[in-house]
Amino acid sequence: MPMAAMFKKIANLEFCRAKYLMRNVKLVPMKVFIETYGCSANVNDSEIMAGLLAKGGHEMVAAEEEADAIVVNTCTVKGPTEAKIRSRIRQLQGNSKRLIVAGCMAEAQTAAVQSLAPGAAVVGTHRIDEIVTAVEGRNAIAVGKSGIDKASLPRIGVNKAVSIIQVNDGCLGSCTFCITKSARGSTFSYPMGSIRNAAEEVVANGAREVWLTSQDTGTYGLDRRTNLPQLLQQLCDIEGDFRIRVGMMNPTLANHLLQPMAEAFKDEKVFKFLHIPLQAGSNKVLAAMKRGYAVETFRKIVCKFREQLPQVTIATDIICGFPSETTDDFNETLAIIEETRPDVVNVSRFWPRPGTAAAAMKRLPDKVVMGRSRKAHALAKEIALENNRRWVGWRGSVVVSELGKVPGTFVARNFAYKPIVILSKKDMLGKSVAVEITGSAVTYLQGEPAFNPQSHFSTSRQESLS
Repeated sequence: MPMAAMFKKIANLEFCRAKYLMRNVKLVPMKVFIETYGCSANVNDSEIMAGLLAKGGHEMVAAEEEADAIVVNTCTVKGPTEAKIRSRIRQLQGNSKRLIVAGCMAEAQTAAVQSLAPGAAVVGTHRIDEIVTAVEGRNAIAVGKSGIDKASLPRIGVNKAVSIIQVNDGCLGSCTFCITKSARGSTFSYPMGSIRNAAEEVVANGAREVWLTSQDTGTYGLDRRTNLPQLLQQLCDIEGDFRIRVGMMNPTLANHLLQPMAEAFKDEKVFKFLHIPLQAGSNKVLAAMKRGYAVETFRKIVCKFREQLPQVTIATDIICGFPSETTDDFNETLAIIEETRPDVVNVSRFWPRPGTAAAAMKRLPDKVVMGRSRKAHALAKEIALENNRRWVGWRGSVVVSELGKVPGTFVARNFAYKPIVILSKKDMLGKSVAVEITGSAVTYLQGEPAFNPQSHFSTSRQESLS
């Protein structure tokens, strides 16, 4: 036998022997702790990873000290968050537990993560289905596109009353300030059937809120010849006592589907809650950001929803101190916030993110950015408090969906997704409660038991604002 053929035969025998040993080796179940940073999509990724690990025979634990392996599910949207995560990874790198770095930072900044934690396994946003092999030490790096259907994967929820379902990954934008596109990619929608099956399952298991989430829910289905309003129609047909919270959608796609979207939100099973980011009130700045819409588009969407759903809660986002933002530009942002008066304004300072076009632009002085941020925060708080005061005296049925920050308190949500803090000595999580709003603050309302509703979806006159 020729020497080359003999070596090839030996190599094949060794390969077959290795495969046999891998199939027959009994892996020791591991205790795994998952630490999550970032948005609701990241939270859902962690829930899915927990579900896959449990299915693979491993045990999820609630404390780092109990774990054999630690998964850090990272976020990379803002500089301060990334700095916190880097510090945490360095801290974990020094102990004897197996470390897996997952999520957006793992996907968008793989080389940086490997440099930061040379011994860690790396699992990106598109390949969380490989978390089991990563935890078991059989896969050191799993990044890049994969096309998995996250809606069909098992999950272990962190809150029995609230279930998160990702409807798509990625977006269709090319914003100059955003690194998330590098982490999540272009829109990849999950099959409507998978999403409906997931929703039916969580509702049957007691979920009272179903969150539909992604980087831009407005892009759902555009790669599948369907859209978000059609998905909402399918989900509202599911039997059960629950409501749907639609996650953030950018103005461009919301405007494209404006009337069908407003109609879909009229269903009693959809929270009257619209999260639509403005980012800047200056068309010049929006163009520099490559947002793909004008201020007039944002105004049009808000007006349409308020016209057809007068009690809708509007949430938006703005960025203070984008590199090309002048004082006049910033004042235009304050003006549109004053005009449209959103209930929630998430104010962020500009942070240059690696690899983005805006990172190469000349930054404004920190003092200027911080001053603008303080002004925007002050205006947002003033408007939020005024809007919330209008709810005092409202009576209606709500669902208790969260534990409060203070012991003995719970947070409930009404049809407009308003957070209502109530006191109770009993466990009320997941239950329907009738309340009267007795007080208001900037970020929440205060409620007390009021009357006995016939059903969770009461349409009595008490559910209208006076």
